[in-house]
Amino acid sequence: MTDPAERDAAEEASAFSHPPVAPDATAAYGDHPDQVIDFYAPRGVRAGAPLVALLHGGAWRAPYDRAHITPFADFLARRGFAVATIEYRRGSLLPRQGDGTGAPATGEPVAGRWPDTFDDVAAALDALPLLVRDAVPGADPRRTVLTGHSAGGHLALWAAARHVLPDDSPWHTPAPAPLRGVVALAPIADFTTAVALSVCSGAVTQLLGGEAHLLSRLPHADPSALLPTGIATAVVQGHEDIVVPRSVAEAYVAAAAQAGETVGLTLLNEVGHFPLIDPSTDACAVAAEEIAQLAY
Repeated sequence: MTDPAERDAAEEASAFSHPPVAPDATAAYGDHPDQVIDFYAPRGVRAGAPLVALLHGGAWRAPYDRAHITPFADFLARRGFAVATIEYRRGSLLPRQGDGTGAPATGEPVAGRWPDTFDDVAAALDALPLLVRDAVPGADPRRTVLTGHSAGGHLALWAAARHVLPDDSPWHTPAPAPLRGVVALAPIADFTTAVALSVCSGAVTQLLGGEAHLLSRLPHADPSALLPTGIATAVVQGHEDIVVPRSVAEAYVAAAAQAGETVGLTLLNEVGHFPLIDPSTDACAVAAEEIAQLAY
């Protein structure tokens, strides 16, 4: 059997080997350079194409922007979907020691910004129905499926659950989003499990602003705490994933069941973290089929 680390490295190299695909249009939903949405028109479809709102992963960290997921966006567009790839603000560099903050002297990027990352995803999805009408006139926003990979999978699950957020949350909505469903690909879906496993080198704790804020912010950010949503949800997960282990997805599915909601879980054997967004793999085709089942 292939060494797990070697498998992961090879899968990552394959997924990142595809050249970025330029969008057909780009629209801003805010003033910050990262507050933009790239649009891909459906290939060979004139009107009525379902819309896929796509959130990229990368542990909510600044070095990983939407460029790496553009081949997957193009893959979906070639299968007849209109695609909206949402960019959002991510974590910047940790300050170096000696600046008075007491932060580690690593200079490495932290995971996410509180509350900016959540502000952006909420604002982007609120703006999307109007922006897509100009950017992709043939898209049908009434048939929107929300999807995301890894940290983007978390954001997709979170965004679909805004109506379940505490009433005092700035992102709370009075009603569910008009979605056909959510397809979360290897999502960081259960924060308690992810913290216990130190997924992505403690990314969840960083996203929530550090250990001092962990417990108070979990109810506002953890998809497993925001159930049931009443929105059709499917999770696709590689059985051999060592980046976001399958136990994270399984914990989310179990939490949904306990809340009285059924979440579909597709476990793919001999698949790790990155093939789900790699157009050269069968796993990517499975992800697209899960989206299609909800969209049509």
